[in-house]
Amino acid sequence: MSLDAVLSNFPLILFILTIVTGIVWCLDVFYLAKQRRAQAEAALAEFDARAARQQAEGFKPDQSGRAELQEKLTRRPLWVEYSGSFFPVIAAVFFLRSFLYEPFKIPSSSMSPTLLVGDMILVNKFTYGIRLPIINKKIVDINQPQRGDVMVFKYPKDTSLDYIKRIIGVPGDRIVYRNKRLTVNGQQAQYQPLPDYLDGERLSYSKQFDEQLFNVKHRILNDTGAPDYVPNPDQFKGRELCSYNAEGFACTVPDGHYFMMGDNRDNSLDSRFWGFVPDNYIVGKASFIWFNLSNLKRIGSFQ
Repeated sequence: MSLDAVLSNFPLILFILTIVTGIVWCLDVFYLAKQRRAQAEAALAEFDARAARQQAEGFKPDQSGRAELQEKLTRRPLWVEYSGSFFPVIAAVFFLRSFLYEPFKIPSSSMSPTLLVGDMILVNKFTYGIRLPIINKKIVDINQPQRGDVMVFKYPKDTSLDYIKRIIGVPGDRIVYRNKRLTVNGQQAQYQPLPDYLDGERLSYSKQFDEQLFNVKHRILNDTGAPDYVPNPDQFKGRELCSYNAEGFACTVPDGHYFMMGDNRDNSLDSRFWGFVPDNYIVGKASFIWFNLSNLKRIGSFQ
């Protein structure tokens, strides 16, 4: 099994480990420990009775083995001891990852300059509602995803993969992207030019802008050599809600879905190519960079 396959199944593996170690822990607390104590008490009672008989017969009883016998009979088997020791740790990790925060590592430059390759981020798992682990079914509704949020979600073409992009459109929005400029529900985004951005991996410069739409401001990149049109979009579900031409595209976001785009606009495979993200594919909101091995200055919150 590949590392990617293991990582994609990690929540399920963690869930199974939590259940198995929890069962062993409960079995020990409520049954096996009582059984060991009863066996120890019976053996010690016999030991004490034998010592009393020896003393009555005028012999000095040997009490040196009593503590060793007690320790031996009450000692937990190794498989029980390890399960009992690991259960609280595994359960805590499972709870944290499932309901509070889950760590991710940025694998590509599609969200540059906001998130860089190697950034290790924390994803808030409860801000969009509490979901049951493994099946990802929402059981408590809290907040709805908003335009401008950076969100982690299951890749619609392969749900074993997690993707991270920015929410551009929420249900009912009309998204228009012409000549690399964004309009949502008739409101045009405002662009402020910034110094060109040097991509350290590709060793090339991109045009950099501050993009502001509906009071959300963040940086984006444009590659002047890339075309305005979307090359070879998939025949995704809801494709009839989108139209493509030489200048870009226009889409209406269906109910219960979201339109996602990377901040590195010309180097991101996103909703322009593979379609909308359904609500039940949401993992959580990216909220904090907690580490970057090559650049500790990256640590902190981001927009």
